[in-house]
Amino acid sequence: MADEGKMIAIAGAGSIGCYVGGCLALAGRKVNFLGRGRIVEALRKDGLRVSDLDGRDRRIDPEALAVTDDPALALRNADIVLVTVKSGATEEMAALVAAHARRDAIVVSLQNGVGNADKLRAGLPARRVLAGMVAFNVVQSPDGETPFSVRRASDGMVIIENTVPGVAALLNVEGLGVETHADMKAVQWSKLLMNLNNALVALSNLPLATELADRGWRVILADQLEEALAAMEASGIVPARIAGPPPWLLPKVLRLPDWLFGLLARRLLAIDPRARASMWDDLQRGRPTEIDELQGAILRLAEKTGVPVPLTKRITALIRQAEADRRGSPGLGPDAVSGSPRSA
Repeated sequence: MADEGKMIAIAGAGSIGCYVGGCLALAGRKVNFLGRGRIVEALRKDGLRVSDLDGRDRRIDPEALAVTDDPALALRNADIVLVTVKSGATEEMAALVAAHARRDAIVVSLQNGVGNADKLRAGLPARRVLAGMVAFNVVQSPDGETPFSVRRASDGMVIIENTVPGVAALLNVEGLGVETHADMKAVQWSKLLMNLNNALVALSNLPLATELADRGWRVILADQLEEALAAMEASGIVPARIAGPPPWLLPKVLRLPDWLFGLLARRLLAIDPRARASMWDDLQRGRPTEIDELQGAILRLAEKTGVPVPLTKRITALIRQAEADRRGSPGLGPDAVSGSPRSA
């Protein structure tokens, strides 16, 4: 499988899709970008700039990019389809892959949440579908800035299922570390724990680094994690240790005073100051968020097991209200989100 001549389709040219596809194209892989709207227009006009925290800053000219909004054109010759759409578009993308991609194409989900690979398998019963996880944050350029740019704004790798030899080697290129794991469900549940912070970034209107540096917000995240870990334990789910502290220790680390947290969590705080979260971006653009795939997954576990998760319910309701208001981030403080004053 590790044939560099394989055709790779990026099924969803957003922030993650453009970063992953950009790194692959810069490494000489054959890449087709499937997208829509302003991003496709920007890539066709001015190309793509790809940068990261490690100092790489590279550009792909528009004539060197294969970009289309036609799923048949993007998918028909693909050996590998990397699905990078938001969770709400998973079934739609599965239908497009079923209609236009070759039956032997390998489909890899690089999406948030724990259920998207299963949704793809349901829509593509005869295809090989691999679960994946993207551990890093990507920031895209503000509207109107040229060329369109994507920047890996935090540390981390891509992890995929290890069931098809050679796929990881094909995707593992400069700027895009890719590894395999035998238990992707455990990896995805571990990533979901940290993705619970996306809602706090969206509600606070703060950059990710600023929010994580504030103990008031970290305590709320720690409380969410404890609810989630209790629901997981009651369900027999053991999240994997990917990097840093084991999941069970994270709430204690997050509750440390700011000065001590800053010393012990330098890697966690090594984030581009512009980085926020995709859920914040969704609120700003008036789009549905992925709250159902993140906090919603914990609520479903809690309902089955009877584990109380009041904070998770409250945060979900606040995001739902912000979605309904369509005024972007409400810019709430920690007390408004937690529902009670908190001491520093």
